[in-house]
Amino acid sequence: MSSSILDKYELVIGLEVHAQLKTKTKLFCACSTEFGTDQNSNVCPICLGLPGVLPVLNENALNLALKAALALNCQINLESKFDRKQYFYPDLPKGYQISQFDLPIAEWGTLKLPDGTSPRIRRVHMEEDAGKLVHAGADRLHGSAYSLVDINRAGTPLIEIVSEPDIFTAEQAKLYVQELRLLLIYCDVCDGNLEEGSMRCDINISLKPKGSDKLGTRAEIKNVNSFRSILRAIEYEIERQGEILEEGGKIVQETRLWEENKGCTFSMRSKEEANDYRYFPEPDLKPIILKAEQIENTKASLPLLPAQKRDIYLNKYNLNSEEAYILVEDYERGLFFDQCTQLFDNPKKIAGWLNGPIAAYLKEEKLGFFETKLKPSVLAETLKIVEAGLISESSAKKDLLSELFISDLSPSEICEQKGLKQISDEGAILSEIKALTEEFAGQFKELKEGKDKMRSFFVGQAMKKFKGKASPPLVNKLLDELIKEV
Repeated sequence: MSSSILDKYELVIGLEVHAQLKTKTKLFCACSTEFGTDQNSNVCPICLGLPGVLPVLNENALNLALKAALALNCQINLESKFDRKQYFYPDLPKGYQISQFDLPIAEWGTLKLPDGTSPRIRRVHMEEDAGKLVHAGADRLHGSAYSLVDINRAGTPLIEIVSEPDIFTAEQAKLYVQELRLLLIYCDVCDGNLEEGSMRCDINISLKPKGSDKLGTRAEIKNVNSFRSILRAIEYEIERQGEILEEGGKIVQETRLWEENKGCTFSMRSKEEANDYRYFPEPDLKPIILKAEQIENTKASLPLLPAQKRDIYLNKYNLNSEEAYILVEDYERGLFFDQCTQLFDNPKKIAGWLNGPIAAYLKEEKLGFFETKLKPSVLAETLKIVEAGLISESSAKKDLLSELFISDLSPSEICEQKGLKQISDEGAILSEIKALTEEFAGQFKELKEGKDKMRSFFVGQAMKKFKGKASPPLVNKLLDELIKEV
């Protein structure tokens, strides 16, 4: 039905992505941010909000936030500040959250997507996370019998990245979050682990009549934490809001939760406005003053970002879009590829091996690209000996590669030890080919007359004679020489 709804209405989406910064300690205290520890074990008087305690800003968190904002092409505010966002919730020990309101660290950036669009970034601001409610009998508050509070996450450093309403399809929303996740991983700002909650996405969705300049009333879907759920939640909201509008009703501005198992959203609370939170400047923290030199030094330290790498793979290395996408999407695979291209000048061949037999082996063994004996230098040497004709590519993939994952020996040493090297003695191979042309004189006559299908016959016979160890390029070269003889 969503397609018929979108015949009459335009979908408008804005995204608010919360990303946990890769610090070892919390935003305003020295408690660990390690995931998976015992409940309420990574806490102290500061993150518990006990009376009389004072927060101290984690400088590393500030640097990571600045790095992310610059990677998003944002304008950096030389002066920003923290504010108290007042609201009551059981997992918010202080009764307020330290965030940034009217003076965030950065504003007005863009994120270039693989589809060619560049949604605008309205702001990037720093804030502390709340704790976590553990719901008995359900994954969410909805349907649970009671809830317990775990304060471990309280005070964990976050950045919130808020987009403009520049996203107009569910697929584009998914692509935006995927690209943003990659960018933060490349910058080493966030680990991007959606399952552990390192990235969470709030989706603001509205429908407006086609051709109208006025945005519709939006619903906010909180804490969607998978790419599949982003698509499903948006599709559901299109149906829900579309049915209400078609029946002459009005959309209520509210916060809704996504129920993964049921595939639907449900109302959580009416949507608050900024004045509902009674923001005021955080009195216990000084304003953040950044210097132009600090900003320039951080900008100079940025790595190649996903969009830049994609361009290099497509335009410099002549990879196809699928090859480029896979290498950029998998950060470790792309890093392995980059290191290998410094040692072997055939990016297309490297990509084929990485995306083919190497990826298949690692997937089966559940290993990362840097968790075996096969290093970029080893793969480069393997490709060089294949190119030199010392071993066939099929034999290298079938017989050699499996050894390279587990052996400390070099590719050449393994080939020698296992007898995998191809025979490249021209004299010996020429002698056998001559004997074959005499044995199969009729077929050879057909080959000389232009019936090229006979070529594979003679190459096959030669390979059979040498038990698969003759160099096919050399066999073809010598066969050509015999054809030309009068």
